[in-house]
Amino acid sequence: MTARRRIEFDHVSMSFTGPRGPMSVLDDVSFDIRDREFVSIIGPSGCGKTTMMSLLAGFLTPSRGTVKLDGRPVSGPGADRGVMFQDYGVFPWLTVRENIEFGLKLKRNRLTRTARGEISDRYMALMGLSDFAAAYPKTLSGGMRQRLALARAYAVKPEFLLMDEPFGALDAQTRTDMQDLLLRVLYAEGKTVMLITHSVEEALYLSSQIIVVSARPARIRRVVQVPFPYPRSVSLLDEPEFGRIRSELRGIVMQEYAAQKEQSRGS
Repeated sequence: MTARRRIEFDHVSMSFTGPRGPMSVLDDVSFDIRDREFVSIIGPSGCGKTTMMSLLAGFLTPSRGTVKLDGRPVSGPGADRGVMFQDYGVFPWLTVRENIEFGLKLKRNRLTRTARGEISDRYMALMGLSDFAAAYPKTLSGGMRQRLALARAYAVKPEFLLMDEPFGALDAQTRTDMQDLLLRVLYAEGKTVMLITHSVEEALYLSSQIIVVSARPARIRRVVQVPFPYPRSVSLLDEPEFGRIRSELRGIVMQEYAAQKEQSRGS
């Protein structure tokens, strides 16, 4: 049975006004994300990937076309969408527990102190942060701050998780650890995910579907259904089929990087 469609980009275009006039960022982008799919968007830097996520998050409105959630046009941000950025997005003046509970104190999600405590205890345990409940973010490593950001995003129980290069600033080993943690949490919780990443390997390791976009303005260049079942482990990276698909995707992305470089020379 095919999972129901949750997210739809329907002929979406986006333009901004820059110093030299209108600049097209997205051009007639159409794709779907179904329930509990993990979809990664890859393409060259500055091609419009983050704009796509911002449209889904409700931070921007398309110039043409429609972005829909469950058949309804996105009209603004909502509690159904948890957003994670590369800069962690945690509050430095709040402790680990207070950061996780922050969204649970807002009017739309307000819970009792006992309920908040139970939820923060659960996610601190899940993320390996229980011993740091009273710690402030400045005392945590980059990986721990990103685990905290993930815990805070999950605590309010969003249906959709939108992630913009969340592990890009981490060292290689910590990044691998965070990828595995994300897979474990998703297996336990189940979410519909959009990930923006520059890493072909990360997209292939995490995703059920990969959307490759062109140099700006972003158009859909290729949609790849990832053939590897969940759960996954790092041993997958050594599989010949993984290497074959990774090489193919890297070739497409590098072609678009070259096209983007030519654009820059001509501007």
